[in-house]
Amino acid sequence: MKTRNEILVVDDDLAHRTMLLTLLSGWGYAITEADDGQSAMEAVRSQPFDLILMDIRMIRVSGLEALAGIKAFNPAIPVVIMTAYASVETAVSALKKGAYDYLTKPLDFDELHLTLERAMDHSHLRKENRLLKESLGERFDRRNLIGRSAAMTSLIDTASQVAPSEATVLIAGESGTGKEMVAGLIHYNSLRKDGPFIRFNCAAIAETLLESELFGHEKGAFTGADRRKEGKFRQADGGSLFLDEVSEMSSGMQVKLLRVLQEREITRVGGSEVLTVDVRLIAATNRDLLKEITAGRFREDLFYRLNVVTLHVPPLRARPEDIPLLSQAFLTRFAAKNHKTIKGFTPQAMDRLLHHSWPGNVRELMNAVERGVVLSRGEYLDEKELSILMPETGSLPPLAAAPLAGGAEHPSLETVERETILKALDATQGNKSEAARRLGITRRTIHQKLRKYGVM
Repeated sequence: MKTRNEILVVDDDLAHRTMLLTLLSGWGYAITEADDGQSAMEAVRSQPFDLILMDIRMIRVSGLEALAGIKAFNPAIPVVIMTAYASVETAVSALKKGAYDYLTKPLDFDELHLTLERAMDHSHLRKENRLLKESLGERFDRRNLIGRSAAMTSLIDTASQVAPSEATVLIAGESGTGKEMVAGLIHYNSLRKDGPFIRFNCAAIAETLLESELFGHEKGAFTGADRRKEGKFRQADGGSLFLDEVSEMSSGMQVKLLRVLQEREITRVGGSEVLTVDVRLIAATNRDLLKEITAGRFREDLFYRLNVVTLHVPPLRARPEDIPLLSQAFLTRFAAKNHKTIKGFTPQAMDRLLHHSWPGNVRELMNAVERGVVLSRGEYLDEKELSILMPETGSLPPLAAAPLAGGAEHPSLETVERETILKALDATQGNKSEAARRLGITRRTIHQKLRKYGVM
């Protein structure tokens, strides 16, 4: 197993190369030597290196020639050039050709040490970003949108067809149906797949901060703005921005979003500089936007800007044939996560899953299976572990652990709703986002309900 960062030192001056070997080895690096540019290119093709430290002037094959060959083979590897003072212009040329940095001879050892550390950090960050993008791409692969129903097959095929275009996409569906997964499928199958995929929930942040989050702000723009901040649009430049719950924006923010879609320009809060952004927008909503337009809560002109292509994600109750596939996939995932050997579901447990109404859709199913796996003691998940589900009504079971307000024998629906939300908040130590996730509703809905009950 590799334990040390490996550096290829390239220099035709044996004495200088030997000095570097001794110095860098003492700093904990593993060193390989090459005496000219040709040997360096051959070494890079035969084994991986974390960094290359290379002299620019060598008799047989120069550092510039070797740099071009190395970058053609592996553009990600950082190359630090060494040069004499008289060759600084050549070193600048090397930077333009892809070198990470250059150092002048005689070397300042402190500067050398710092440059190597920075270059290593840069190299590792690029590797981590690449691995993260690959893992995210795998997560949003169409194979992870599980379902053989006609509705899901049609959705996945349409999303895959739309993905390579630059069209703005609106994804409609109830909470918990998997709209973010569809957005990811579109991004990672588009020409922008190597760019960022930035996700933002418009209902998860206070209205007063929404503009700053999306467009960024200048230092001093408001109390607490102690530095310049780039917003989500700038972060997503060259890639895709997924705006979930876009219907929760105020009318004023809708106007500003419309302008960005029309002009492809933004201005930071508190600033005057107009910034061009190259972003593909993917929006999602759990509301009927046509009804929201009629009610005066959503702008018609923004709707038509977003509604270039609309994808409808079906609720789980509309595709019950997918429940066994989804359940088994979640079971496999959470059994591995919790180090348990669980083969599947008993017939009674699967019957319970098939007869539940799933108001929280796929998110609720995932949570139910995870809870069952945690509680399970056998090789098969039984209906006992799914006791949170009530197949007759498709609702949460009554709260026996805590007496209901007023001690009524038949409490009102509002009382049950209030106590259910409070119990979920208690179970999550007041974390509203987690409580909303467990209940299969939005964080904004919890806020609205708590205000309604006078709890906040």
